[in-house]
Amino acid sequence: MIEYLRLFISFFKIGAFSFGGGYAMLPMIYQEVDTFGLSMKEFTDVVAISQMTPGPIAVNAATYVGFKAAGFWGSAFATFGVALPSFILIMFIATVFDKFKSNHYVNSILGGIRPATVGMIASAVIFFSKTSLLDLTRLADDFWQIFSIPSILIFVLTIICSKKFKIGPIVLTLAGGVLGAILL
Repeated sequence: MIEYLRLFISFFKIGAFSFGGGYAMLPMIYQEVDTFGLSMKEFTDVVAISQMTPGPIAVNAATYVGFKAAGFWGSAFATFGVALPSFILIMFIATVFDKFKSNHYVNSILGGIRPATVGMIASAVIFFSKTSLLDLTRLADDFWQIFSIPSILIFVLTIICSKKFKIGPIVLTLAGGVLGAILL
């Protein structure tokens, strides 16, 4: 029961103090999952699986981490923990937002949260580039040898196909998996 409570509290904190959605939550989730025994590679896999399954990435990640740490009830407590703060916050905001939407302090607070959110998303990008684009086992070798050429190729093709050809994320994810099976 203590493990369930630990999962609930950890993911409640993540849900309560992460603004900007799932990607902004990823650095905080990683800090917490480290205490539940997941490696960086496992966490990267969790995020990849969470990206492919329906639902918010943070909820999917919480469910997986909870299951890995403490089975079915662990996943239930972690999922409930990460979702509850948003529910409480939205219920509160819905009751008072009309009164305060033109308030200078409210707008200033939201103005400060926006760049912090971008920073947290950038932190997630840096984290995943280390685990997905670089071969960190060869870090001691020549600088240019640490880059995983197939991973960078998949990365660049995904950006081009997304921006230039407007291909959707489902197709890009499936294509990335196929290319990974072939190239990696």
